[in-house]
Amino acid sequence: MNYLPSADRYEKLNWRRAGTTGLVLPEFAFGLWQKFGDRTPYQTQRDIVLAAVDAGIVHFDNANRYGPPHRSAEKNFGRILREDLGAWREELVLTTKAGNPIGPSPYHRGGSRKNLLQSLDHSLRDLGTDYVDVFYFHRPDPTVPLEETVGALATAVQSGKALYVGISNFYDRAEAHRAAVLLRETGVPLAVHQSRYSIFDRRLETDELLEQSAEDGVGLVTYSPLAQGLLTDKYLDGVPDGARALDSDFLSSDDITEQYRQRARALNELAAQRGQSLAQLALQWVLRRPEVTSALIGASSVEQLRHNLRAPGFAPLTEEELAIIDRHGVHGTGLRNA
Repeated sequence: MNYLPSADRYEKLNWRRAGTTGLVLPEFAFGLWQKFGDRTPYQTQRDIVLAAVDAGIVHFDNANRYGPPHRSAEKNFGRILREDLGAWREELVLTTKAGNPIGPSPYHRGGSRKNLLQSLDHSLRDLGTDYVDVFYFHRPDPTVPLEETVGALATAVQSGKALYVGISNFYDRAEAHRAAVLLRETGVPLAVHQSRYSIFDRRLETDELLEQSAEDGVGLVTYSPLAQGLLTDKYLDGVPDGARALDSDFLSSDDITEQYRQRARALNELAAQRGQSLAQLALQWVLRRPEVTSALIGASSVEQLRHNLRAPGFAPLTEEELAIIDRHGVHGTGLRNA
């Protein structure tokens, strides 16, 4: 049976402009970082992606590194695009990234022109599309001049293989600003900066990157708003069977400390008083900032996706509630490299 998206999908989410560019995005983006490699049944992936489209999400975030194995998330999404969503390609915002290591070769990592542009070509083949809407440099590379990296990003746009460009994980305010300035000089503005941001990860606040992005006219796409599941009720009483903390490279059972549980329980109590889940509270907290264009979420089921998308429907957070969140949402709680 051929897929037909929901006719009212554009009425279901709020939309925000990415900085000062012409790009507008729904307040939620869907990320294929985890659960979209070859370990997850294809039909499960397809069901979640199509449910996301029906819910109003048009923004799908990928990278050459996503899987496992590397590049499999792009290939799997490319199949969904080919078999189900191809007729609506112009209504989708597809993004990908390069720069993080994907192999032993020096040409499979870093910010060199060779790595970035050849990776983009490979991503386009795997996705089965002529262009991506946003091409990101995945993380800073101090071994390559930023001018070279920026030049490669500009070439991606000038060649028609990307419509916009972005950076990711630039937590040095001066370096993020420099990237924006260098891109502006090429005539290709920096549209978006993808960074981690959550109640337990406050670097965008403490390093004044929220303000810097606004000054540079750059939209923020924030990932891990649920802190790898720490800002859900999953770990309040320990580590359940099958939890991500048992087999993830980014979260360990050692991170589920008593201090974490005390803080998460206090936040969960506040959420319950507001009639929402801890996950919904955490998402609403991220979206409260006008500098944030989209909150990047994932899901392992359609039900989980729909639950999280209800987050903006609750009453705005009060100053008193924000103070409670600040008291218990201590930066670095349960997180590595925060």
